[in-house]
Amino acid sequence: MSMNRHFLRVIGLTGILVLLSVTVLEVDAFARAGGGRSSGSRGTRSYTSPSRPSPSPSPSRQTLPPPSQPAPPVQPGGFLRGIGGGILGGLLGGMLFRSLGFGAGNGIGGSGIGLFEILLLVAGGYILYRVVSKRRRTADSSNQSSFEQRIGVPDKNISSQTYGEKVQDIDQGMSHVRQMDTSFDEGRFKDTAMDIFFKIQASWMNRNLSPVREFLTNELRSILQADIDNLMKEKKVNKLENIAVRDVDITEVWQESGQDFITVRFYANLLDYTVDEATGKVLSGSTTEPVKFEEYWTFTRTVGNNPWGLSAITQA
Repeated sequence: MSMNRHFLRVIGLTGILVLLSVTVLEVDAFARAGGGRSSGSRGTRSYTSPSRPSPSPSPSRQTLPPPSQPAPPVQPGGFLRGIGGGILGGLLGGMLFRSLGFGAGNGIGGSGIGLFEILLLVAGGYILYRVVSKRRRTADSSNQSSFEQRIGVPDKNISSQTYGEKVQDIDQGMSHVRQMDTSFDEGRFKDTAMDIFFKIQASWMNRNLSPVREFLTNELRSILQADIDNLMKEKKVNKLENIAVRDVDITEVWQESGQDFITVRFYANLLDYTVDEATGKVLSGSTTEPVKFEEYWTFTRTVGNNPWGLSAITQA
């Protein structure tokens, strides 16, 4: 009977640790328009990441020596690694404490280190493995952007496109757009993009895309409508409140197959939470903690002075 109780204890605690690694260590997913995921079409660039905003040029940048000691990259998940390290350290300390004779010594054969402790040690190691693996994947995927943010200049080993080349690409794309639409104005376009951004978020929250039908391509409208249909089927409402756009940047401009394409980076924050349709009970998200997010919205139109439509939402 004692062994059975011991076994159930092990299974229960191991299950808790595994559940912790699956739920706590995952990145929170918020809803908002598009469900917080990438969707839609960017033409031939659909399978490439949008260009990030270029750092502002500095007249003396070319003469600055490289930093002698680059600032250490910010490592994600430090708090969670602390939890995992604390669990593992506590287990090792407890095992050592018992092995020195200060504990009850309930391990196999009275050695002080039993099956229970070994399984907990394995579970703790698994949590640390998950954290480290996720950190490496995140670091690899954001290596270029984090480097630019740390020292403010692009690295030749990370990106083959310098600041000047990025600006040249945007300027060249703008010139092509203006060839067929001499009235095109960058500032006015950014205002239009921001207006569409707010209108689509409002229509998403109201679960009705009819007011923004003209601002969406057929493909993206179908995707968003399917998401809204799921919300209505589950009797949920995604609330978006206090939306504040912190930054709007044009990061890509190009033409293909008789279409203009412009990608705009939105950096914004808002209250994003989902409630039960009938009771108003909060099911996910927070009514008090704003969510910061960075998204790239790609707009397209037939070349010429024609209305723009949103064709893709891409996560940073």
